[in-house]
Amino acid sequence: MSNGITEGSEARKLHQHCCETDKVYYAHDKLDDFISTINSHLQPLFMQIRKGISEEDGRAHYAVVNLAETEVTKMASDYTEIELELFRKTMDLIILSENGFASSTDILNLADQLKTKKMKKKEAEQVLKVFVEDKWLSEKNGEYTLHTRCIIEMEQYILSNYQDVARKCNLCHSLAIQSQVCESCGIGMHLPCVRKYFRGQTEPRCPKCNEFWSCDTPVFFTGVNRMGSQTYHRAPLLALDAASKT
Repeated sequence: MSNGITEGSEARKLHQHCCETDKVYYAHDKLDDFISTINSHLQPLFMQIRKGISEEDGRAHYAVVNLAETEVTKMASDYTEIELELFRKTMDLIILSENGFASSTDILNLADQLKTKKMKKKEAEQVLKVFVEDKWLSEKNGEYTLHTRCIIEMEQYILSNYQDVARKCNLCHSLAIQSQVCESCGIGMHLPCVRKYFRGQTEPRCPKCNEFWSCDTPVFFTGVNRMGSQTYHRAPLLALDAASKT
């Protein structure tokens, strides 16, 4: 729980370790049951473990989600008001973009446009670095997108606040930030879901309208995840709302 998010392979190791420690039979296909049991104990604490997939490589991840919407949640924020405003504006750029990314240049250009207080670009660079370390954002070659942990934990917030553009994947029914869209019927699918669904098909067709799928099938890097374990910080959902009203 201290990491905030764990890959599926690590979650299975933890499951096996718990079974061996308690001298209980371990079944590799019972991870979901194991997590359901944990969630039943987390419920009084307004916490829950949720499953999601990485939009980079399609791997399963599990994240600890804070379900409480109280003043305690708001006060527990690890970020200042100006940092929250920068994050909200960065999220705007990412979600409203065509490919689910925002360039560092576009984000840094927002630094002196913040309503809370103008921020120097050097300061903004450091704040973005913190968001990456805390696994709210992912960065590659100067392009930023939402980290898997952010998508899992803030799915409902994003669906509620970006109703006109946010969409769920037609296959896995989870929020899709990086996706491909059918030109005929408009459904969207995660890039990993697209790759899995159309694997081996010479003439891919939309799973809903059966029209030809004109987008290229994506290819993913399947090497070791470059992200190390970081300290868990709670998502400041209400604080984001507060920042959006300033």
